[in-house]
Amino acid sequence: MLKEFREFALKGNVLDLAIGVIIGAAFGRIITSLVEDIIMPPLGLLLGQINYADYFIALDGNSYPSLEVAQTAAAPTLNYGLFINNIVNFLLVAFALFLIIRGINRMRRKAPPPETNTKECPFCASAISIKARRCPECTSELPVTASAAD
Repeated sequence: MLKEFREFALKGNVLDLAIGVIIGAAFGRIITSLVEDIIMPPLGLLLGQINYADYFIALDGNSYPSLEVAQTAAAPTLNYGLFINNIVNFLLVAFALFLIIRGINRMRRKAPPPETNTKECPFCASAISIKARRCPECTSELPVTASAAD
């Protein structure tokens, strides 16, 4: 059983998945920093020096000057500003992954169609040699094509 587990765990797909999760987590931190440190401050400035992280509703009915003060007071809060940040974060991660996958798909070369030495008989649908002039299965005479004439 241990041998089977080792074979399963060391298969390429499992290792690829593990590497993808680790890189994805690191990539997520980069995007989070991009959203919180680069995108949201200018967006807040354009909208009148708004800091979305400070948008919250105190559920205990009191008024607090900032989210930090409310959390220090152990007040239950509805942090919709942080939710907006997380939505923007998600959209940027999804868009970045879309661009990466799109680029990878463009770099992949389309495989040329496999060359075959057979064709299908139009009468009995058997696979026959591409150079055949008569089907060995149904003995029908085949129309001469350019490849058969060579």
